Amino acid sequence: MLFSLTKPNYPNAAIGIERNSISAIALQKAGRGSYSIKQAATVDLPEGILNPSFLDRNLADPIEFAASLEATIVSAGMMNQKRWSISLPSSTARSAIITLDAEPASRQETEEILEWKAEQTFGAPASQLRISRKRISANREGKPRYFATAISLGVIDEYELVFERFGWSAGLILPRAVGEANWLVSRTDKSDSLLISEQFDGFTALLLRGGEPTVVRTVTCLRNEIDDEVFRLLMFYNDRYGTLGDGGYLERILLVGRDLIPAKITDIALQALGKTLQIMRPSDIGLVLPDASFNFEELAGPAALAALA
Repeated sequence: MLFSLTKPNYPNAAIGIERNSISAIALQKAGRGSYSIKQAATVDLPEGILNPSFLDRNLADPIEFAASLEATIVSAGMMNQKRWSISLPSSTARSAIITLDAEPASRQETEEILEWKAEQTFGAPASQLRISRKRISANREGKPRYFATAISLGVIDEYELVFERFGWSAGLILPRAVGEANWLVSRTDKSDSLLISEQFDGFTALLLRGGEPTVVRTVTCLRNEIDDEVFRLLMFYNDRYGTLGDGGYLERILLVGRDLIPAKITDIALQALGKTLQIMRPSDIGLVLPDASFNFEELAGPAALAALA
């Protein structure tokens, strides 16, 4: 998985928090590399209760948020669950690939350089952020690279104060798009995979090559501009990576979002890349949904974290 240096014992249950809804889910194994839903529920959040932000306050009404959270776990029949992984709205975090100019001489120097680079990249003092990072393959010039995600400590505290009311232990907290990318990390073939994850003010895209993030883009746009921005993203990929021989070529896209229409994205990819891409379904990533009443867009993020158990 992304950011895992060991293989910790994560719970098979996760909470997915979005601007307008909360989901709770527990998974069970359904064969090699696949999972089925054991318990799940989604409850709508009242308008204005949650305003996802990287640095600003997120919870306008923590009491109402807690009530909706409780309603979700009651609906899912998971009242006794105390250990959770948490998927936060993508807008609460910032992710980037950090490139160093050269290999540092010591571990301490590495930490100092990464801290400085993170502050420049994320626009906030490192002391105010929870930064998760993982070393990935060097770039074409051989320079060291790290995939990093930052969440404000103040924002995390807002959510954890609510979790503490329920006596919960949240062992893993990740932004939704980073969690969803774990569905693609385990792929062993050489072809590239692209996640496009919609959020209320645009989308986040992660390109994975060899199971590692290669490109991270957060695009802010109106909903009627999404198709044009996806076209620009794919044109960028084609110009930057399409003719390279070192590694695979984009073959598949995982879409998470109601306004990311598979037929439209297929046409856009054909225009930008001159080929038809596979639009991945839940079954392609190993998630078995019992019927159409289970919404993949709502469950993809927390389910990805629950699958790490």
